[in-house]
Amino acid sequence: MTQWWMDRSAYQIYPRSFADSNGDGVGDIPGIIDRLDHLADLGIGLLWLSPVYRSPMADNGYDISDYRDIAPEYGTLADFDRLVAEADRRDIAIIMDLVVNHSSDQHPWFHEAKRDRASPFHDFYYWRDPAPDGGPPDDRRAYFGGPVWTYHPGVGRYAFTLFSPQQPDLNWQNPALRRAIYDMMRWWLDRGVRGFRMDVIDLIGKDIDRDLIAEGPHLHPFLQEMHREVLAGRDAVTVGESWNVSRDTALLYCGRDRGELDMVFQFAHIVAGWDDRHGKWRPRPLDLVGFKKVWADWQEALQDDGWNSLFLNNHDLPRSVSRYGDAGQWRERSAKALATAIHLMRGTPFVYQGEEIGMTNAGFTGITQYRDIELINMHREMLDQGLPERQFLEGAGITARDNARTPMQWDASPGAGFTTGDPWIAINPNHDRINVAAQRNDPQSVLAHYRHLIALRKRHEVIVQGRFVPWLDDHPQVWAYAREWQGQRLSVLCNISSSPARAEVPPGLAVSGTGLIGTVQPRKAIPAGPILLEPWEAVAVLGDPG
Repeated sequence: MTQWWMDRSAYQIYPRSFADSNGDGVGDIPGIIDRLDHLADLGIGLLWLSPVYRSPMADNGYDISDYRDIAPEYGTLADFDRLVAEADRRDIAIIMDLVVNHSSDQHPWFHEAKRDRASPFHDFYYWRDPAPDGGPPDDRRAYFGGPVWTYHPGVGRYAFTLFSPQQPDLNWQNPALRRAIYDMMRWWLDRGVRGFRMDVIDLIGKDIDRDLIAEGPHLHPFLQEMHREVLAGRDAVTVGESWNVSRDTALLYCGRDRGELDMVFQFAHIVAGWDDRHGKWRPRPLDLVGFKKVWADWQEALQDDGWNSLFLNNHDLPRSVSRYGDAGQWRERSAKALATAIHLMRGTPFVYQGEEIGMTNAGFTGITQYRDIELINMHREMLDQGLPERQFLEGAGITARDNARTPMQWDASPGAGFTTGDPWIAINPNHDRINVAAQRNDPQSVLAHYRHLIALRKRHEVIVQGRFVPWLDDHPQVWAYAREWQGQRLSVLCNISSSPARAEVPPGLAVSGTGLIGTVQPRKAIPAGPILLEPWEAVAVLGDPG
């Protein structure tokens, strides 16, 4: 099972925060072009762009008002075409963010839909008449807080808005809507895009009247149709985002013979650390035993058929070194250990901008510092549910989406090399210490470690194709597994704690040969028997079974 993208590592750019070329405080496409050499030096082969389409930016671009144009603050279509060409020159394939569960309420389709019930665009969205008392059809709540229904007096009906009133859901049961989306996808592929990351794609098959929203009854027929109409024969790579996919349903998306997607982003490892009632706003401390089990279960589920996406960071998640590592004394070591554990599994690693230098959470302490629509809405909702503001802000400081959205830290200058103007969101004060320029030529830096991990995937087939075998499942500090392929064994041990860890290496994990990773000391063997790992030490050895 080999595809052109399988030995490549991916990088996600959040365009608003990556690189600002014109000093307006907002990142843009020319800024991305100026920084492509950083990605090429890192060894990146796939580049996922969060949305750059025209948008009123209620949800920072995940509310699209024109699927065939670029947001003016990000540049022009000519800039985008130049980005594709420059990336291709560096053997970097561009993956667009496909946001088609909903559009912006400023999209021309919705303007027509809310003006006239007889308009053909009215059925591009979900509408229901008011309840007998004139209120919403039911009391369901939106994901970003507030009612799921938004009233529009022009048609005297309520639109279904699962995320926010500014993001009305598209009615995928309308064949005309699907044809319009497929035509748009072909248009971008013809411009040189090599694939799509599909935002909350598991929601497009919903039946709203039966409240079957996630992985609804129409989902897989729609994805199969999309594959037939758009993707078949294109050699494109597709990644579907789903907060609801399980090990039982994953192969329906990315099974080898399904004709749907190449892989899915699943979040079981993320939600495992959330509070049962207040979700991510009251996160729990890392339970490494449970965390490892989620990863091992997913590796096993897709071992023989399907493909995993490997990530701890993205634009919706906190910085991994702050959430799972030690952002203080052991920031560099913990960043390397977490990266090692993730990158050497089977699947495609996704690096989120700044992760490769160990960027940390924002450190915001007041609600006015945040910009995210989800957090602002949920702040009000959580307080109404009785969560004290102090606890909400403590939780937000750990898990809020804006933790990952502060500007990329290129250097120690006042604008962090991101901008010469006033940034749209505050720059992390630690950019004077944590930045690309400080690490670029340091062989012991976090950046050098990521560069090395990405190169290893290109160099060793066992990392791409090898079978995943978990070990030391119940150890509360050590994350250990082996990869096995054609007589070779790659053994990985990472101490995911700020204290020394002792472990007993079983024969199935023992190996001797070539030390690929040694973040504290070089090791050419992992012998059976006792082993002592320093705080956040990561080790990987490739060779013959011991």
